Amino acid sequence: MARHGKKLAAAYATVERERDYDLEEAIQALKDTASAKFDETVELALNLNVDPRHADQMVRGVVSLPHGTGRVVRVVVFARDAKADEAREAGADRVGAEDLAQSIQEGDLGFDRCIATPDMMPVVGRLGKILGPRGLMPNPKLGTVTVDVAGAVTAAKAGQVEYRVERAGIIHAGVGKVSFPVEKIAENTRALVDAVAKARPQVVKGTYMKRATLSTTMGPGVHVATQSLVAA
Repeated sequence: MARHGKKLAAAYATVERERDYDLEEAIQALKDTASAKFDETVELALNLNVDPRHADQMVRGVVSLPHGTGRVVRVVVFARDAKADEAREAGADRVGAEDLAQSIQEGDLGFDRCIATPDMMPVVGRLGKILGPRGLMPNPKLGTVTVDVAGAVTAAKAGQVEYRVERAGIIHAGVGKVSFPVEKIAENTRALVDAVAKARPQVVKGTYMKRATLSTTMGPGVHVATQSLVAA
């Protein structure tokens, strides 16, 4: 533990904590300080000028990152008959109906995305108290309640990211792995920021994105100049 503490302290020492880096420069700084024995995730935190307690200030959506997330996304699908077959052929990890609901009720939550056909929502609805707090409840606005289950599964597996503002007005989302080239992490980051910008609530006045920070799983956070996030 002490050795890890020294590594983290050394990483922090190389980062100018009060400085706003340009995006590519911030990414390179994170890559230079990464020292974990696994491929760390690069995460973007966006502080927004919103109060998500008000429905008209909720910021939520999905975006397909051009270079994926670098992580394996486990997808379950609630569907029957032909739609169930389509989901399996598209690569869904598990497909079912009442049997899948029963499994989830018993504590089987080993998945990252839940997709359902519209006719399955009465079954899925009974899982609201389980899936809702974990951000896994299918939602037509996010494309996870759909008749195109094959397309939804393919998009999720290819690197589609769901983002949602938290109570403190912050969005957290992974934008790649440390092993990715700087350019690919930058393009992923700008794709996410562009989606969040387009989801700006109409009631928000003044500055929308107050602060942006990039970090790795085991490393320090680096402040990023918001102008560089939208420059491309």
